[in-house]
Amino acid sequence: MRDPNQIVFFDTTLRDGEQSPGCTMHHDEKLRMAHQLRDLGVDILEAGFAIASEGDFAAVQAIAHEVKGTRVASLARCKREDIDAAGRAIQPAASNRIHIFLASSDLHLEYKLRITREQALDQVAESVRQALTYTDDVEFSTEDSTRTDPEFLVKMITVAVQAGATTINIPDTVGYTTPAEYEAIFRMVKQRVPGAENVVLSTHCHDDLGMAVANSLAGIRGGARQVECTINGIGERAGNAALEEIAAALMVRRDQFPYTSNIKMEKLFPTSQMLAECISFGAAPNKAVVGANAFAHESGIHQHGMLANPLTYEIMTPASVGAGNTNLVLGKHSGRRALADRLEKLGHTLTREQLDEVYHRFTELADRKKSIYDQDILGLLKPEKAVVVAAAT
Repeated sequence: MRDPNQIVFFDTTLRDGEQSPGCTMHHDEKLRMAHQLRDLGVDILEAGFAIASEGDFAAVQAIAHEVKGTRVASLARCKREDIDAAGRAIQPAASNRIHIFLASSDLHLEYKLRITREQALDQVAESVRQALTYTDDVEFSTEDSTRTDPEFLVKMITVAVQAGATTINIPDTVGYTTPAEYEAIFRMVKQRVPGAENVVLSTHCHDDLGMAVANSLAGIRGGARQVECTINGIGERAGNAALEEIAAALMVRRDQFPYTSNIKMEKLFPTSQMLAECISFGAAPNKAVVGANAFAHESGIHQHGMLANPLTYEIMTPASVGAGNTNLVLGKHSGRRALADRLEKLGHTLTREQLDEVYHRFTELADRKKSIYDQDILGLLKPEKAVVVAAAT
């Protein structure tokens, strides 16, 4: 029996994430990330798209063989050869899944697949049944769900459930929907699809309009109990919903989302850093939860508040997500309180008059220099050193 208050985290960093520009990983990097994702506590690890290439097949198979303690999945189109490849690749895993998908929107059916709605329904039923010959855990996704006629969406999902799918994913494939719309889709599916209460409903959101995480949380409100996401939000175009942001929202706002998960929060930052080592870029400095500035403060007003009580400007601690310590950055916006605090940490306690004098020299230096280091601050204690430092900038 499933716990109705448990949110299942389905990580697709190694599949949807890796297929985006700049995110390709070689075999050993994928295996290393897979072990880290397992340690992070993800419930399902989508290891790749087995039919895509010999390398992807080998990576999925290796992860299925070596990574224990999480369910290993492979993506497959509703094609016999895709499903056969996925089934062979995931076979070594003690716990596995085949994730199949087919477009549901008329736009995709007509212009991409060139098939009718009736042909699509036949493919769904046949593909789910074929996948069940390899595993008892089959996920079906209605690609481009949020631009699909609601009546046909219900019909396609009904066919998948009746054929034996155990998880139904309703993806916002192109980042088109809004939170209210997305929540309503899940409520509709729960109400209108026979047997919906016996399957897990899943979100999969893209960030084209900057709402991937908000939409994922809305999907949870609507009845989804699985979220598909990636580390650092990497993925096609503008990316996927960021795992770390969803996990943090569930942790910080338990009043709104009273659910549990298996994510080990203190491993979020190290996992983000590992991914950055494997691909060609890291998280943006202002990235929520794991960015370099997520727990950094330069404004004097903010620094004053942080020194009085960190709760004034931080809704979670850096340690809670494995990010180390709060960073009070000294710069042109900093105030006396932060400067005095840094000087005390460096072993210098000043009188009010002394602090005023040093602070005046500090602001002059900060106007000339973007980054202020501890040696710069120590140099401000003596006027002649301060002149040398300022001249050097």
